[in-house]
Amino acid sequence: MSAKYGLVGYNSSRKHISISIPSSTEVMSPHIKSVEELRVLGINLSSFSAPTQFFICVAGVFVFYLIYGYLQELIFSVEGFKPFGWYLTLVQFGFYSMFGLVELQLTQDKRRRIPGKTYMIIAFLTVGTMGLSNTSLGYLNYPTQVIFKCCKLIPVMIGGVFIQGVLLISLALCADAAIGNVQEKAMKLHNGSNSEMVLYSYSIGFVYILTGLLCVGGLGPAVAFCSEHPVKTYGYAFFFSLTGYFGISFVLALIKLFGALVAVTVTTGRKAMTIILSFMFFAKPFTFQYIWGGLLVLFGIFLNVYSKNREKIKLPSIKDLRSWLLTGKKVRFLSQNV
Repeated sequence: MSAKYGLVGYNSSRKHISISIPSSTEVMSPHIKSVEELRVLGINLSSFSAPTQFFICVAGVFVFYLIYGYLQELIFSVEGFKPFGWYLTLVQFGFYSMFGLVELQLTQDKRRRIPGKTYMIIAFLTVGTMGLSNTSLGYLNYPTQVIFKCCKLIPVMIGGVFIQGVLLISLALCADAAIGNVQEKAMKLHNGSNSEMVLYSYSIGFVYILTGLLCVGGLGPAVAFCSEHPVKTYGYAFFFSLTGYFGISFVLALIKLFGALVAVTVTTGRKAMTIILSFMFFAKPFTFQYIWGGLLVLFGIFLNVYSKNREKIKLPSIKDLRSWLLTGKKVRFLSQNV
């Protein structure tokens, strides 16, 4: 008698071992990595070269998140909506969960590979970065919020804004800085798919936000307000969530293919362009603080690139700078004497 999967079978004449390999339809351990196609919105990125993969992901991030940013500011321009940032996040997480479920059902492999505890952590960070960002728009205008989120490596306080909004977006910044690394580690360790990541992290986050709104009594007023303006709230929120879902799919692909630092650099560049579009489409006062903030954004992008390529990019040391300054002074002194 032989047994399946390497069990030993004995008979009266001799010992023998029979080993059978599981077929593709049989369940494997979720911790075993397998070579799979990486698909984003039906596009098989595995068939392209690395530069082409990067270009497709960057184009997807810019196109969908620029529309996402426009719709986000459009929703908060609806009179009376600013106090309901957490409810918008709840609706957004609900749509993301449905989109992720539909996409996961269209794939052949529907297994959950990443452990539930990891998803609970990712969901908490996601709630923090998106919920606090949405809520901060009730206190800050959109360019100020974006500038804060761009400065992941340089947390700088900008004067002249409401302290409550600054606190909210600063907390969102902390969560946003951590989530990319956690997602990268989980997806590479367990070989999880984009749709799986979105479905489980946002559905768990939906439960977190719903529980919080029920506890503080913030659900009723938000539902009543949105029921009076269904098109400008739920209608905008649907397309806002749809473009955000498409955008996060390309961000997760960037994280999986090139790492969290590259993804942060790309999304930071996208946010810088969003600031320009915000001033083009929505009237708001302009101050020199935005120029300084833009310079900080560029400096943050440089730090991202430099931290990834320290061996290739050689910055001058303090000793080199001192010698250059002394050399410059000596040259000027000689020219004056001549």
